[in-house]
Amino acid sequence: MSNHLDPLHNPLNIEIIQGIDNLDLTVIQKHHLRILAHCLQILKFINEDNSFEYKNKNPLREWCDNQSKKFDDKKFSDLFYEQLESTSQKLNTFSKKIGKNIDDLEIDDLVLLVEQP
Repeated sequence: MSNHLDPLHNPLNIEIIQGIDNLDLTVIQKHHLRILAHCLQILKFINEDNSFEYKNKNPLREWCDNQSKKFDDKKFSDLFYEQLESTSQKLNTFSKKIGKNIDDLEIDDLVLLVEQP
């Protein structure tokens, strides 16, 4: 079995998940870190995927709508979009604060973010 999971099902590979689990962080910080890392990988995937570029001015919205088709649930899409958009804003603000582009953020950067008071 491959250690790399399908990016549409789980954008984090087993090495990232195990690495997070091995960090000296609280359970809540690890959970927060996994969520941020998962969202970051989705955002990177969307940024790299040119198929969203021309259909919609908001590729994140389009991606969430495409994911919700699996469940035939518009409310899921709306909630998922709100959560990813909020996380995207948080990651963008943080990346600017540390002088990086959001696509250049790595797990070590996210650790710094979750360790902030």
